[in-house]
Amino acid sequence: MQPGSASLRFSVIVVSRGRPAALGLCLTGLSRLAYDAYEIIVVADPDGLAAVARSGLADEVKQVACDVANIAVARNLGVAAAAGEVIAFLDDDSVPEPGWLAHLAQAFARPEVAAAGGFVRARNGISHQFTAASVDRCAETRPVSVDAQEITCLTTEPGAGIKTEGTNMAFRRSVLAQLGGFDPAYRFYLEDADLNLRLAERGIVSAVVPLAEVHHHPAESATRRASGVARDLHEVGASTAVFLRRHCPAPERQAAIARLRARRRRSLVAQMVSGRLEPRDVGRLLAGFDAGLAEGMQRECPDLVPLPASAAAFRPFRSRRVGEPLVLAARWIGWRGKLEQAEQLAREGRPVTLFVFSPTTLYHRVRMTTFGVWVQSGGTFGKSLRSDKAITLWRFSSRVSRETGRIVRQRWNAPLG
Repeated sequence: MQPGSASLRFSVIVVSRGRPAALGLCLTGLSRLAYDAYEIIVVADPDGLAAVARSGLADEVKQVACDVANIAVARNLGVAAAAGEVIAFLDDDSVPEPGWLAHLAQAFARPEVAAAGGFVRARNGISHQFTAASVDRCAETRPVSVDAQEITCLTTEPGAGIKTEGTNMAFRRSVLAQLGGFDPAYRFYLEDADLNLRLAERGIVSAVVPLAEVHHHPAESATRRASGVARDLHEVGASTAVFLRRHCPAPERQAAIARLRARRRRSLVAQMVSGRLEPRDVGRLLAGFDAGLAEGMQRECPDLVPLPASAAAFRPFRSRRVGEPLVLAARWIGWRGKLEQAEQLAREGRPVTLFVFSPTTLYHRVRMTTFGVWVQSGGTFGKSLRSDKAITLWRFSSRVSRETGRIVRQRWNAPLG
């Protein structure tokens, strides 16, 4: 698969609140996609809209003001502005691989596919945060086994949805609109799983698209620290209650609550043991979860109504990606000069990947710089894939070739240059 002309139009929606720096990097990634039929819609607070203005992309980005702390409301505002046949969602603290939309387009080229989601890389850019899973009426997820290199289409059934991760999911606009979009009763958390269950009620086909990859770097927010540890679990508890009211049979709800609370407590205790949480925080966070559960059981949950067609025309975004992809490689000594070269090429629009390897066994990490260079760093003999041996005696050139092959389908890299 190679990037080229595309016919399926995508609307990419990014919701941002209180994280302008993260949004800026997200926009850099979106501006370099290997796809030629997409629009970008940013739904944001004043700080986020200011970040769009600073990016130099404002004239080509649809901007929607939203200063309400409700992810479902914000996403629905984005849907109202979206004019593409398919709507893709990306969090503001995530960066897509260049081939993200092109791989999703392959899935939606199959007319029966109504929803799709890709794999999500974790903070280190290597490990997977999310691959494929199902979600049931009790908000419990289970892994789904798929081929990590190919698209898998799964037919859903009532009570068993295919989970789409909020930072990497896409839906046909017509289907999403018919369902009423996202449920505003979920101010934060489970709004995506709720949609998955509503889609499952219709028996839709959902595609798992492993190579449509997104890198997620959890940023600090009102509900979460930069480390990923929760600040407050009230809205998590409230959304849990709303979800169970919406989907779980009444006789099963108390047992489901007990399981979900116990799982949450185990997670908090594990964070305490690792030193990420103070002991006093465990009780405080659980109390917030419990208060949220009680409030969510009383929260108003009106019926959803279909969303109208977009009143705005499609606004095609011109990808800044120019020329053939290039791979550069540097040993630890002298890597800064190579990075400067890579960033100059990136300023010109060239898709660049830079490998920086030291003569060590350090684990590898991947990140994208503010100029749009994909940098993978680590030891020549260290792990990239977590299934690798702790130490492997690679030659430098062989290691570069191996790592290029690992990500070539997501990034379409050329041979070593």
